[in-house]
Amino acid sequence: MRKVEYENHGVPLEDYQLTHSDHRRQKQHEVSSQSIARQVEEDLAKCRADPERAERRRVCFENAWKLMQSFKKPDHEIMRWRVRLYCGHIAETRRHREVTTLTGHSPTSMTCPECGKDPSKIVAFEPIGLAGEPPPPPEPVAAPVPPPKKPTRAQLERRVAALEKENQRLRALGHAEL
Repeated sequence: MRKVEYENHGVPLEDYQLTHSDHRRQKQHEVSSQSIARQVEEDLAKCRADPERAERRRVCFENAWKLMQSFKKPDHEIMRWRVRLYCGHIAETRRHREVTTLTGHSPTSMTCPECGKDPSKIVAFEPIGLAGEPPPPPEPVAAPVPPPKKPTRAQLERRVAALEKENQRLRALGHAEL
């Protein structure tokens, strides 16, 4: 596993003070979330009016869920993060271990597990550690035993001669017993 440097922001989280930028981003996120919620409600209303559409939508969501589950990563590839949310509560979240900062490409808000504020922007964060221990390195594989070398013609001739001699001896024993 390659070495990754994780960023943190606003540590210690308990002392973090919200900035004007935090307030602005939270407000933008709330407006965006409200717009998305309206669009979802409109789509749900259309689905309630059209059972065929509702069934197609259900199948699509089911397929998407199955696809997402097929990409589930083992715990040793998941980094745990301690975050301070806009609402002031401190929570834990998880991201793939290659995500080095929570202000990058990962989701930057979550529902607060304490007060339920949704969305609540992540305003400060620090990595905690991997969710699980990496598996032990594989045991070294012993080098395969090379196949025996093919015998030479002379070796084969000596072996045939020895077997013929043994065969004659056994036949002589067999005739002597009769």
